[in-house]
Amino acid sequence: MKDWVGCVVDGVPTLKCLEVVFGNILFMAGAFFILVLFIMLVIGAFNYLTSFGNPEKVKKAQGTFRLAIIGFLLFLGSYLILNTICFLFLGGVGSSCKLFNFSIPGP
Repeated sequence: MKDWVGCVVDGVPTLKCLEVVFGNILFMAGAFFILVLFIMLVIGAFNYLTSFGNPEKVKKAQGTFRLAIIGFLLFLGSYLILNTICFLFLGGVGSSCKLFNFSIPGP
């Protein structure tokens, strides 16, 4: 999460606070997505273990697993695509990438 230091001048929030808010929203959205993915995997595993060979319940559990894995692959793919764009076109690697450092230029 980003720090609020330098965002407030004389007790008044500036436009620079928007980059902190946006960065925190992205961080929390990623954490929420990982939490939902974990819950989906636990529910799928529970449904699979309690199906007792019932083909309908097994199919439902496999569908839950499939959707969780597809969601994870989409999440991972979007992250990798953004890092590739940053590496190829912006010359940054990891935390030095300007694509992930939201900043509003000052005067």
